[in-house]
Amino acid sequence: MSKRRVVVTGLGTINPLANNVLDTWKNLINGVSGIDYISSFETDNLPVTFAGEVKNFDANEYMGKQHARKLDRSGHLSIYATEEALKDAKLDVEQRLGSGVGIVFGTGIGGIGATEQAVRTYDERGASRINPLAITQLMPNSSTGQVAIKFGIEGPSLTITTACAASANAIGEAKNMIQNGIVDMVIAGGTESGTTAMTIGAFAQIRALSTNNKNPKEACRPFDKDRDGFVMGEGSTVLIMESEESASNRGVNIYGYVDGYGASTDAHHITAPAEGGKGAVDAMKRALLDAKLEPDDIDYINAHGTSTSANDKNETAAIKTVFGDKAYDISISSTKSMTGHLLGGGGAFEALVSLLSLKNNIIPPTINLKNQDEECDLNYTPNFAVEKELSAAMSNSFGFGGHNGALVFQKN
Repeated sequence: MSKRRVVVTGLGTINPLANNVLDTWKNLINGVSGIDYISSFETDNLPVTFAGEVKNFDANEYMGKQHARKLDRSGHLSIYATEEALKDAKLDVEQRLGSGVGIVFGTGIGGIGATEQAVRTYDERGASRINPLAITQLMPNSSTGQVAIKFGIEGPSLTITTACAASANAIGEAKNMIQNGIVDMVIAGGTESGTTAMTIGAFAQIRALSTNNKNPKEACRPFDKDRDGFVMGEGSTVLIMESEESASNRGVNIYGYVDGYGASTDAHHITAPAEGGKGAVDAMKRALLDAKLEPDDIDYINAHGTSTSANDKNETAAIKTVFGDKAYDISISSTKSMTGHLLGGGGAFEALVSLLSLKNNIIPPTINLKNQDEECDLNYTPNFAVEKELSAAMSNSFGFGGHNGALVFQKN
């Protein structure tokens, strides 16, 4: 018995580039950077003073103070993105979605802002003054639960915390859920708000972040010889995924097919990828196998492309291992060059990019790529978007802990 094909019928996002899908896409293909100096807190005591922050978003204004106070910022972003995606999929946001709809969200560090605030309150004022809502704000599954409550999602619910692979894994597990007939529809995606003082300070301590404080918009430069680390970002992206039959019965627009999913674990080091990207190789091969495609079928890869020395050279090596000589013909780009790294929310955002690339036959650029590393010798679509007829795309997401996820999408 053949498994059901899974399609995407709705998209929603809020990220450093824009607060909706249309403006996000316009900025992506125009090579706009959403990275700038941090405006939400003082950075005088930090070695890094810039990030990819969400702009012009007031949670109190969007959902009201009473609702907003119950959630961490990552929760605010996830509800916002989900609402846009549901409306895009022609679903009534005022009606409970019920038991036939599941939800799978990914996050790397959950409600880290609420965690920081609770610790600060404890240190300054004692345990009795900690916000009673702190636990439900900071737990990693908070956004999943709050989105389910808001929109009446009563089907299976999962929260995946595989670091920067989390929302790619979430989309993959949602695909499996639909293919196996557990539900007909899943709200899938990820959320993260790591633009906090402690988070940036901690990542800076392990020398993972760029320290290019003089030129924030040029700081994230994947595959460039002068790259010096990733840029912290925040945001949420949500995909409405359903069986092809369900979408056909509803008569809704289809962005594309989620046909392949592969996951693996490096089992090598808690932060560093295995030399040559062995785990990444395994994930990509499994995604191709799941999609029943050959390496020659892939036209575009949205790379993990973090702008760290270790990731970019090892991801390049992994792509060469999987695709052989074809690797040099595939268009590749890292849109993190424009958004920064959304951590657990990155995979869902880059899935959105992959789907829109297929739909519009446009490859977004890798900006700031001016001095390409000799070890990174593939076609990374430097600085300017390229028009190209596309049929299939792959999106890679790799995370601390050795977690790897690869997704394959095909055009409708």
